[in-house]
Amino acid sequence: MRARHEAGRAPAQTRTHYVAGMPELAFAGLSEQWLLRTCGQLHWNALAAQAQLGSPDFYDEEGRKSYAAFTAIRLSEARLEEVSENQRFAIEADVKRIAGARHFGQFRVFTTESAVAKVDMLSTFVRREQAGDNRSVSKAMFAGALATPAPAAAQALIALTKQLRAGDWSRHGRLDRAAHATEHVVDYLPCPSLDFNGAHLLYFASFQSMVERAEWHWRSAPHSAPPALVERDMAFYGNANVGDRLTLSFGARHAGHDGLSHWCTIFRAADGARIADIVTHKRWSHE
Repeated sequence: MRARHEAGRAPAQTRTHYVAGMPELAFAGLSEQWLLRTCGQLHWNALAAQAQLGSPDFYDEEGRKSYAAFTAIRLSEARLEEVSENQRFAIEADVKRIAGARHFGQFRVFTTESAVAKVDMLSTFVRREQAGDNRSVSKAMFAGALATPAPAAAQALIALTKQLRAGDWSRHGRLDRAAHATEHVVDYLPCPSLDFNGAHLLYFASFQSMVERAEWHWRSAPHSAPPALVERDMAFYGNANVGDRLTLSFGARHAGHDGLSHWCTIFRAADGARIADIVTHKRWSHE
C-alpha cells in the first residue's frame, strides 16, 4: 500500500490515495473493517492538525489523557465490491467541529471510475474516571475552537442516535421493527489482541466485526456467497474491559428478495449495560 496526503497545514479537506493490496481487501472487495479503521485514523489526525498538534496526543482541561471516541457512524451507498486487487482508490475527508464539543467527519471513497462508499463519523472526547476501567469512560471537556453549524448529514446522524438509544423507532429502511421482530442472542468474549486498540479501549471497528461474525454463524446457507454491504448505522453508548463478556441481541431481521437487514443491540453481560445499537442493510451477491 502507498499513501500520500494532498494537504497543507490543517486543511478543511484532504484527499488520500491508496492502491488496494491484501491489507485493504476482504473476500469481496474493499474491507469494511479496514475502511472504518482508516477513516477513524484520518479523523483522529484531522483533529490533531486542527489543534496544531504534531501528533494526536490530547489532554482535557484537567490535564487528563483523552481520546476521540465515536458516538455514531453511518456507512452508506456502499459498493465495496467494486474495489479489486491493485486498483487505485482515494478517500476524501472533511472534518469539522460542531456544537457540543463534537466533531463530524465526512469521508468519500472513490475509484477512478465511481464512488464506492460514504462514511459519516460523529465523535466526542472521552477520558477514564478511574484508571484502567473502560466502564468509567465519560465525556472530557475542552475549551477548543468555535463550532460550525452542523451539516444536514450530522443532524440526521445525531437524530438517529437519539432514536436508537431511546428505542423510539419503528422502521429503518426496509427493516420493520415490529413485523420483522426476532429473538436471537449470541455470546461474545472480545479478544485483547484483536478487539482492543492501543488505548486499551474496545475498538469501535470491532463492533462491526462482532456483528459480521454473528450474522455469518446464523446463516442458513453458509456455502452461498455472502451478501454485500449497502448501509450500516452504528450508535455507541459505552465500552468494556478486557474479560467482559458481551451479549449480541438481534431484535429484528428480514431476508427478502432485495437482501438482508437486521438490528443488533450489544450489551455487557455482567451488568446488562447497553453499549451499542447496529442496524445493517445488505444486498444479495452472486458467485
